[in-house]
Amino acid sequence: VCLYAATSSDGQSDFVKVCFDAANVTSAPEINLSQDFSRIDGVTDQMWMLITGFFVFWMQAGFAMLEAGSVRPKNTNNILFKNLMDCSLGAICFWIFGYTFAFGEEGGTAANGFIGTGNWALKNFDDVDAPYHKWYFHWAFASTAATIVSGSVAERCRLEAYFVYTVFITGFIYPVVVHWVWSADGFLSAFNIQDGRQPDLPENGVIDFAGSGVVHVTGGFAGLVAATIIGPRRGFFGHRSSVEAKFKGSNELLCSLGVSILWLGWYGFNCGSTLAAGTNNAIIISSKVAATTTISAAMSTIVCAAFSKLVKGYYDLTFCLNATLAGLVSITAGCSVVEPWAAMLIGMIGCFVYIGSSYTIKNFRIDDPLDAFPVHGASGVWGLLAVGIFGTRSNIIRSYGLDNDAIVTGNQFINQLVGVVCIVSWVVITSWMLFYPMNYVGFLRTSEKEETMGLDVAHHGVPWRHKTLAVSAMTGTRDKGLSIAGEAKVQPVSLPNISNMRAAWQSGRGSRPGSTVSIAGIGAAVTRQDKKRTKPIFIE
Repeated sequence: VCLYAATSSDGQSDFVKVCFDAANVTSAPEINLSQDFSRIDGVTDQMWMLITGFFVFWMQAGFAMLEAGSVRPKNTNNILFKNLMDCSLGAICFWIFGYTFAFGEEGGTAANGFIGTGNWALKNFDDVDAPYHKWYFHWAFASTAATIVSGSVAERCRLEAYFVYTVFITGFIYPVVVHWVWSADGFLSAFNIQDGRQPDLPENGVIDFAGSGVVHVTGGFAGLVAATIIGPRRGFFGHRSSVEAKFKGSNELLCSLGVSILWLGWYGFNCGSTLAAGTNNAIIISSKVAATTTISAAMSTIVCAAFSKLVKGYYDLTFCLNATLAGLVSITAGCSVVEPWAAMLIGMIGCFVYIGSSYTIKNFRIDDPLDAFPVHGASGVWGLLAVGIFGTRSNIIRSYGLDNDAIVTGNQFINQLVGVVCIVSWVVITSWMLFYPMNYVGFLRTSEKEETMGLDVAHHGVPWRHKTLAVSAMTGTRDKGLSIAGEAKVQPVSLPNISNMRAAWQSGRGSRPGSTVSIAGIGAAVTRQDKKRTKPIFIE
């Protein structure tokens, strides 16, 4: 075998003849392209789940900003600490037993439709091909479910009680729902088709692509039960304008930043739920999911902006931020099985579901500081039901590989309704069994003094702006002629002259001369003797 090779750089001259002995030439090894590409697809899928899981975890920063901006300044440290513990406690619990209850050993001899078994503390993950990426992705989801509850009981829940229910929710309540809907063994699951079987529910089972029901209904209804049992914040129900002024959040900038982070993280939440990027048409489905997610959130926001202007007479920023989240929750279940025009309608209706449920729980005297139930619980229910109304056969085939006419016959809507009833019943019953005993023995709620003073001072040693007065409020001692009165016995007043303002500022060490002094934030009122009468100075 001979060939000619050029020795010059231009390849135009100086050709050399090179010959090989055929007897000494060996054939190249055969390349199995299908096997190599399969390996590449597997690596791509794992990387996709990790990257989108990072986005879902980043949502914790969004929740932290949103909650910190929604509570009063005296409780910001507390709510941020709770978000930190959501991630930390949730990780350990989901590692030891949460993942087992969610998935366990799927298809094993002990597998059942109610709860997962086996693989405790990931003990079966003992080789390089173990799906650790799957554990990480679902842990990020579990932390989200627990964080939702923190908004419902903000500003009056004891920190130790918070630790208890975080462990219970991430380790048991939430994983059981995951098993029902997302495990291949779950009795509600659309993936329960191993060994040629069909889903336990006729045809498609419950379709919840990214967690309107699994994550948001679970977190939202657990929060509703907790808020109902723990009761409203002290002084929450009264004249509307005074209540809104008294309980107004500390920073709308933080709220806006938080919702922006959550919206970004939602693309990891929804797009990442394909659980793949290189396999089949997964990345195409993810692209469509990104579009439907965006359209639903945007439409919900626009409708709420118009509603607030028409009904309230002004554009309510906080109202619209919550509507954005409601639109995102509403599309989460059906983001892969509906068309863009349907996503627009789902977001529009989701906005009104949020508004209606927000007003409803207030009429029932339920105090939900962040509207966690209207945003997550009520909108999550709507998101599940919307699949049975707006889902299409072609999209279900593409996303789940199931080909039937369940949408046309109405069977899919029935399946979705069964899923709602099962999830809500489980969450409400188990949450009541968790929160009621803690409240009954006085373990769930902080004391009146701590709630009035602020949980930052009571639980976290934060000196705050009025450290001396805070310590006096905590110990009940006097400080240079100041006496502490309970918050419920005094009303905020403005000092009538500069001399009194200056004196109050010097004693309170926080308010500037020339401004109204209020001391509500640490939960005390300072009574100073005037020549003619006693003037209470309220700390805000």
